Amino acid sequence: MSPQKKVSLFLFLTLALSMFSYVPIIRAGSLNVNGGMYVLTMMWSPGLAAILTQLIANRTLRGLGWVFGSARWLVIAYILPIAYALPVYIFTWLAGVGVFPNPARIARLAAQYSSSNVTTTVAIFLFFSLTLDMAGPLILALGEEIGWRGLFVPELAKLTSFTKTALITGMVWAAWHMPAIFLADYNSSGTPNLYAAVMFGLMIIAISFAYTWLRLRSGSLWPAVLLHAFHNQFVIGILDKLTANTSATPYVTGEFGVGLALTSIVVAYLFWRKQRDVSLRTPLVQAWSVV
Repeated sequence: MSPQKKVSLFLFLTLALSMFSYVPIIRAGSLNVNGGMYVLTMMWSPGLAAILTQLIANRTLRGLGWVFGSARWLVIAYILPIAYALPVYIFTWLAGVGVFPNPARIARLAAQYSSSNVTTTVAIFLFFSLTLDMAGPLILALGEEIGWRGLFVPELAKLTSFTKTALITGMVWAAWHMPAIFLADYNSSGTPNLYAAVMFGLMIIAISFAYTWLRLRSGSLWPAVLLHAFHNQFVIGILDKLTANTSATPYVTGEFGVGLALTSIVVAYLFWRKQRDVSLRTPLVQAWSVV
């Protein structure tokens, strides 16, 4: 099967499988319907679509990037969310746009961890969040990344340039989230849905340059999985929870704020510049032939 047909089949199956989750979510107007079960099935829709596409086209699951490859790609994936997210929150705290640490959150954590010391409480929270609480984000991220970066990126890269591959996958990835923003409660920040959609879309499209670069250079799916999971855990699970909101905070922080949109654009530029200095074609051919 040609790359063009594989891409078309993957997108059709992703849309079809996603509807099984999106329909009940949209009807309820909430991602938490049935205890959030449909969030799990929705995030695994691209992965299942990729697995079905690969089996139909090649009768094997080889080629989705299962090998781990060099550890340096995983290190880059782990560091990236810190590099582009932490400056946004430091600015927010220092400028008074948001309050660190969140007094209400710290009080609950202190009671949970039996600590009255703010520094100790935050340190314990960070330790647990970055170690014990990573299993859930990794499982959810794996479902999406088998699809977007496991199959979609390398097949699309056979048809077009790095820049167009990153832009197209980013736009499709962003569009896939839009029903949850406009027709459900994915945007829980309190900002207008249009503002949230624009900022979220810019962030997703821009950060896709990093995802695409890591997938094509490493030949592996796992850096994208780690980047996706750690982004969700670090931004949503840690930084958002440690920040007490003012009326302006949601417009700057989080996935629906302008801060991450701007820093992600910087990341996109850096990876766009980086890809011009290396040949992506050889690592891709090697990756397709062994994984």
